[in-house]
Amino acid sequence: MSVRRVVWFHRLVLWASFLCLVLGGGLLTWQSQAQEDERIALVVTVEGAIGPATGDYFARGLRLAAERNAEIVIVQMDTPGGLDAAMRSMIRAMLTSEVPVAIYVSPSGARAASAGTYLLYGSHVAAMAPSTHLGSATPVQMGGGGLPGMDPPEEEPPGDDEANGEEAGNGAEEEAADAGDEQPADTRRRGETAMERKVLEDAVYYIRGLAERHGRNADWAEEAVREAVNLTSREALEQGVIDVVARDIDDLLAQIDGRDVVMERGERTLDTADLVIERFDPDWRTELLQVITNPNVAYFLMIIGFYGLIFELSNPGSLVPGTIGIISLLLALFAFQLLPINYAGLALILVGLGLIVGEALMPSFGILGMGGIVAFVIGSVMLMDSDQIAVSLPLIGGIALLAAGVMLWIMVRFVGLRRQPARTGQEQLVGSQAVVLEDFEHEGHVRLRGERWNARSSAALKRGQEVRVVAVEGLTLEVEPAERSEQ
Repeated sequence: MSVRRVVWFHRLVLWASFLCLVLGGGLLTWQSQAQEDERIALVVTVEGAIGPATGDYFARGLRLAAERNAEIVIVQMDTPGGLDAAMRSMIRAMLTSEVPVAIYVSPSGARAASAGTYLLYGSHVAAMAPSTHLGSATPVQMGGGGLPGMDPPEEEPPGDDEANGEEAGNGAEEEAADAGDEQPADTRRRGETAMERKVLEDAVYYIRGLAERHGRNADWAEEAVREAVNLTSREALEQGVIDVVARDIDDLLAQIDGRDVVMERGERTLDTADLVIERFDPDWRTELLQVITNPNVAYFLMIIGFYGLIFELSNPGSLVPGTIGIISLLLALFAFQLLPINYAGLALILVGLGLIVGEALMPSFGILGMGGIVAFVIGSVMLMDSDQIAVSLPLIGGIALLAAGVMLWIMVRFVGLRRQPARTGQEQLVGSQAVVLEDFEHEGHVRLRGERWNARSSAALKRGQEVRVVAVEGLTLEVEPAERSEQ
């Protein structure tokens, strides 16, 4: 091949490479421009209890929608309720979002109970599928059966209880009959505390504010909080609680096209015609958070972490229990910072576990162990400061029974060891057989286990005679003839 042909060949390769780069860059630019011009509706899915993992997933979905310039975010929801803190953080994110959010209770048979009702009221578009329902928005606290959903009782003058008893009773019965309830209203009010009243009133005015912001039925919202009432999707549409009843997402987008919604910076007209539906499903991060923020899982991780560290400290160098323990404990602490933890309950659990371990290391015939089990059970019941998220009672009972069984086994073993004769030290020499080394009447020497010992006896002994050790005083053995011991 001549030099000229080589030069032309190199030029051809360079031009071809340059052309490929230009075409590739143009293709990438065109593709990115097409993606930017594409109008999308981002669909996120919320199923199960509302918790920290749900709030994190929802916030990431809103950020993605803002980055993709989505026209609307559709939250396909089916929830029994959840944590108040997680629910409020999601509502704050919705109210300040640059992208409109439509809460869509779907599929048929789904519900938006408790915290789900607040989310529905806080959304820019409230929609439900047929055969779904919402309501039961009364806040519930740990340690009670829920807050009474009644107005504050009227003050009665002291001393008038007997005089007004019949009239008050009749009125309460009539009120209960009108509401379809078998018990009088005063019975439901009994036991209400100031804190419960405070939480209830806060919830009432919170949901009323959301209803007034988006022009929805505020009176029914208050009734859902106070009386825990429910509505079907058809009834909710008739009473102005929701905006749309849609069969599916396409039907929802068609019905809300051109609707005006209230955003943070004013009203905005939705343009949802011909949108491309793009889904943002929960990823591994959300799944992991949902697993470890499950109160039962977090509780079990704490138990594993505690005992792992105890085993590592009692047997240094094994590494495996310590490694598992520290990882489990860190995961449990991370979950606890996201969950509504009662720190008094957590302290009682740690004290109880410490007492149980103390019983194993320093047996006290059950005093430390029983106290530890009682503290452990009480702390476990108190651990979660919410009724929607709590540790399973069977799990608590199972771990407590396991700890009690281990403690009982340790006590039985300890008592058995105390009854056995000593196998080491001077106490072990008592009862052993020795041989007299020379004749002596009071003091002399004997051979015991190949060693020469000073010996003392109240009887005269002869060389080669077998004797039995009855006591040890320092380096001197108290012995007696073996024949006498046998007699």
